[in-house]
Amino acid sequence: MLLPALLCLCAAAAAGTGHYRLAGLFPIHTSLPQAAARPLVHGCDRTDRFKSHGYCLSQAMRFAVEEINNSSSLLPNITLGYDIHDTCSEAANLHATLCTLTRKGGRQVEVLPTFRRYEPKVVAVIGPDSTRLALTTAAILGVFLIPEISYEATLETLSVKRFYPSFLRTIPSDRQQVKAIFLLLQRFRWTWVALLGSDNAYGRDGLNALYKLLTASDVCVAYRGIIPINKDANSPELHNLVRILKDIRVNVTVVFANRQSVHPFFEVVVQRNITGMVWVGSEDWSLARTIWQVPGIQSIGSVIGMSVAKIESAMLQRFEAWKAAEDSAAAERTGRTEAGGEIGGSAQLDCTQHCTGCRLLATVPDMYDAQASFNVYSAVYTVAHGLHDLLGCASGVCSKGTVYPWQLLQKIKQVNFTLYKSHISFDANGDIRKGYNVIMWDWSGPSWSFNVVGTFSVNPDSLSIDQGKILWHTKDRQAPTSVCSEACQPGEKRLQRSRHRCCFSCVACPAGTFLNRSDLYSCQSCRLDEWAPMRSEACFNRTIEFLSWSDPISWALLTPTILLMLLMAGLAILFALNASTPVVKSAGGKMCFLMLGSLACACSSLFCHFGEPTWPTCLLRLPLLAICFTVFLSCVATRSFQIICIFKLNVRWPALYEAWQRRKGPVLFIATSTAAQAVLCLAAEAASPSVPRRDYGAWAERVVLECGPIASASQTAATAYTVLLSACCFALSYAGKDLPASYNEAKCLTCSLLLQLACSATVLCTQGALRGRVAAVARVLSSLCTLGALLGGYFLPKAFVILLRPHLNTPEHFQMAIQRYTRRLADA
Repeated sequence: MLLPALLCLCAAAAAGTGHYRLAGLFPIHTSLPQAAARPLVHGCDRTDRFKSHGYCLSQAMRFAVEEINNSSSLLPNITLGYDIHDTCSEAANLHATLCTLTRKGGRQVEVLPTFRRYEPKVVAVIGPDSTRLALTTAAILGVFLIPEISYEATLETLSVKRFYPSFLRTIPSDRQQVKAIFLLLQRFRWTWVALLGSDNAYGRDGLNALYKLLTASDVCVAYRGIIPINKDANSPELHNLVRILKDIRVNVTVVFANRQSVHPFFEVVVQRNITGMVWVGSEDWSLARTIWQVPGIQSIGSVIGMSVAKIESAMLQRFEAWKAAEDSAAAERTGRTEAGGEIGGSAQLDCTQHCTGCRLLATVPDMYDAQASFNVYSAVYTVAHGLHDLLGCASGVCSKGTVYPWQLLQKIKQVNFTLYKSHISFDANGDIRKGYNVIMWDWSGPSWSFNVVGTFSVNPDSLSIDQGKILWHTKDRQAPTSVCSEACQPGEKRLQRSRHRCCFSCVACPAGTFLNRSDLYSCQSCRLDEWAPMRSEACFNRTIEFLSWSDPISWALLTPTILLMLLMAGLAILFALNASTPVVKSAGGKMCFLMLGSLACACSSLFCHFGEPTWPTCLLRLPLLAICFTVFLSCVATRSFQIICIFKLNVRWPALYEAWQRRKGPVLFIATSTAAQAVLCLAAEAASPSVPRRDYGAWAERVVLECGPIASASQTAATAYTVLLSACCFALSYAGKDLPASYNEAKCLTCSLLLQLACSATVLCTQGALRGRVAAVARVLSSLCTLGALLGGYFLPKAFVILLRPHLNTPEHFQMAIQRYTRRLADA
């Protein structure tokens, strides 16, 4: 059936026939759902359900068509006609859609194998407004490839060209809006939010798309709910929804819904006295007058939302002037009709009286009406530019051939023009390349207003916020936080305590691990050559430690080592020059040079402790010191034993000393003792080779370069052998404490050997406790003390006599000392 009110009665519904016609689908009235036994299309002309918003949009289409028809450049010698349909209900929308499909000049829709040559009476459709109606219209028109340009339907599903090949829109897709809201939440670091959506395709799809983005990021959704439709403020469902919001203790709620659902919801929010929250609104309601006029809504907190980019006021001013002229002409016609006694004028007058808001868009603009009107205006111009390209109007004259919808669709997808500083073009999905303004409600003045505090741009997607323009409705006027758990301190990992990853406790990363910012829930171990303190966010290279040649303490140790070796060389020269003197002979004669040589060789082994350990230095360090030291101690023991034999044992066992000398006892003892030490050193190297190694376990932040192993049974045995030999020397020297003064070194040698024993014991006790530079310094210092003590205790007293007491270095003096010793024994 035909609709009783397909036309708005206060404006012409069809502007002549025109060469090419457009169809406009606008919600000029609303109708309540009615139950029926079969599908029916009811009338839409009830004045008590008149919608000024839809009427303004229809007038914007008329204005655009007349502007284009009056233009001599866009479509010269071509005029456009239009049909305006009232889509007050789903049935009316379907009826209007089918009307646009009727063949040109007829009243029927033909079903053909192909629609390439099908010529409907309209070349394009503007509208409808809502996502619910657009889904139906787009599915039907897509079969015929008739261009459909919606001005308010934002559902992302409509961008799927496989299902809706001919659908385009002059309002950004919800996909862009969802991305803008997502970036907004990230910008203010709101990680604990609630999501609400209206119970329709617009709300559910927007909610699902936003939820997918958030779950893939660091934002947690504390609650996701649906706002029921067709409810009032007394609805238990709405009250339960608001109660849940209060219980979950979130500070930020995203409301992705249409204005019809949001209105009763905010009435309940005001009733339940929810204050201080942040409400992030979708484009459909963020600037709706019906929402900010809810009594008491200024107490709910801060409202920040999305809005289509600002409209240029020049277009609105021209629209206003055109509408004023239209209303004046309509009033004159109405007066003439009443004067002539014709009926029907009352309906026209009533319609005009309901549409005064369209004349106030430029002076006191309702942004919702203004933006939607510009979207309709842009859609009409988009069709005109497509016809301009298709009909070859660039030459100044348009061809007037047949236009098939599919041909026009191809040209519309390619349009690229500027309309009042607004760039109009479409991407591959038919979505306009247009971003959003980020707006914020402002209650600081005497009445409601809003501020544009940021913009969202596409290609590439980016969000910019002007913090200086934001006025937060909080006690401290600062941006509120919305987190489940406060951020952890640097170097602390998150230990999730619920299914929400934003709810966590903080645990410090232990030493040797670090927190990688890409994974906040686990501490990662450092590499072997790296270290990290507790609560670290990075690993650091370990310091390589060894006793380097350039270290100041190395110079402090090398200096006495070199001086000691020079002293040994000087003593060797001094003893060589005085080899025939009694002092040198009593000290051992030629054996003195073997002793000095062994001490010098042992002293040279100290150089193996400096610098980066190498295989030769590790191999020579212990054997060189131990064997040379054994040679020296064996010589001392041999010399002490010989003197004791001469002065004490020769009287009782004269054959003992004779056999000792005849069988070359000194040489045999020194060789045997040295060989035993060499065998122990070889066994130590064979059992546990001393090789350079890196020890990572001594300190967390350092790598110790050393010769390993640090201590083994064979090495301990070699050191113990030296200690045992020292103890024998100590016993022999102590046994000769009452010998003649010229042959008695008991005091000096005993002290030297005690010091050597103490140093050896210290090395044995600390060889596992000290590591790195400290261990090397301890070994060198211990060896220096031992070598210096033995050299000083044995050779320096004799050098003192040679240099400063030459009268004591005579055979007579030694003979007198022996005689005194003999008389003392006789007296005893």
